[in-house]
Amino acid sequence: MRTFASLLRLSPALLLAVAVSCSAVAPAVALDESPLPVDVAPAFPELEWPDDLTGMDTGRIRDVRPLWIGGSGDGSRRLFLATQHGTIHVLGKGSAGGDRRMVLDIRDRVSFDPGVNEEGFMGLAFHPKFRENGELFVYYTASRAQDPRRRSIVSRFKLAKDDPDRVDPGSEQVLMSIDQPYWNHNGGTIVFGPDGYLYICLGDGGAADDPHMNAQNLRSLLGKILRIDVDRREGDRPYAIPVDNPFAGRPRYARGEIWAYGLRNVWRLSFDRETGVAWAGDVGQDAWEEIDLIVRGGNYGWNLREGRHPFGPFGTGGSPALIDPVWEYDRSQGKSVTGGSVYRGPGVPELTGYYLYADHVSGTVWGLKYDFDRREAVANRRIVPSGGAVITFGEADDGETYYSTMDGSVLKFVSRPAASRVTGQGGRPGIASQRP
Repeated sequence: MRTFASLLRLSPALLLAVAVSCSAVAPAVALDESPLPVDVAPAFPELEWPDDLTGMDTGRIRDVRPLWIGGSGDGSRRLFLATQHGTIHVLGKGSAGGDRRMVLDIRDRVSFDPGVNEEGFMGLAFHPKFRENGELFVYYTASRAQDPRRRSIVSRFKLAKDDPDRVDPGSEQVLMSIDQPYWNHNGGTIVFGPDGYLYICLGDGGAADDPHMNAQNLRSLLGKILRIDVDRREGDRPYAIPVDNPFAGRPRYARGEIWAYGLRNVWRLSFDRETGVAWAGDVGQDAWEEIDLIVRGGNYGWNLREGRHPFGPFGTGGSPALIDPVWEYDRSQGKSVTGGSVYRGPGVPELTGYYLYADHVSGTVWGLKYDFDRREAVANRRIVPSGGAVITFGEADDGETYYSTMDGSVLKFVSRPAASRVTGQGGRPGIASQRP
């Protein structure tokens, strides 16, 4: 099996061939769809969100929307939570949630409206050398109080010099400001890869059908995954383009920042911490949700294909130039994929090697097992049949995985007691309290 690092050394043509060959067309072996013997439970039973996030301060209750969960990689074992409203919070090592503290509040510069729910604070990433430089990066929709344009912002912030649990709101350095034609399909994941570069997921710009053909247009950043070097400047840019980006040095043909394209609206990109493979959940439009393995220079087909199927008036069949997903599901299972991560945590060995993902609408949570030697999915096993609207997954520094729902619940996975596996005791698979 090739790791992400080894894939970087392949030529673009060979890499595309490898990626296409990894696309599952039809299972050659029986697919395991038996429920996993795993439950979920409140991760932080003492967690309470501030009244100005829940709406208790006004008596008009609203969703907290914790859409980012993760560690900082600095050895502190702290866990950070960020909300779509524009706040970042921290929990101490081993916390039950009662010590929640706000780290950063930039609601004054974030545009968020619950009725326009694909804007707001969308992503967070800690620098790989966060312990040394105190840098973190955010993705948000800019407030239109001073500028009426719709813009996605990628910025750098730094920790306050006098407090390791506070980010200096005045330290912001804008790296990218990207115009958006509509309110939806903003993507929002930013994540550092194992190569140390920052990956940025941008949706196709919104509306429906990708009316501006952004995803297939290499002169547009929309409908893409970008890859930039935040530790160097280049010309008038506060970042640099890595020389091994697939379109680097070809400005008349394509934007050098592009790593992969032909994507509709990736909602969560993650890297398997053991293999380095990049996994993405790409939200569908009419009929199909998809899971993709992201590779250098890959074209994932939107808006010519949705999942493994032709889409629209210019839809096309399968092609060596277009990479099909390794997994897809239809509207009988859900309507909006929430991508997750490959489980590598210590707490639930039954999940090791499974890609955890969910559907935002149905609340179903699954574990997907992909066999890289067979080049096909061999298991897609349910964990939670239905529940709250799953908004994100996240990993602590030790690899333990959490997920959250719109109402502010943060949940963890737990092994089911052996007795309940045999006797059927303990309730329906995966069902536990959905609120702390």
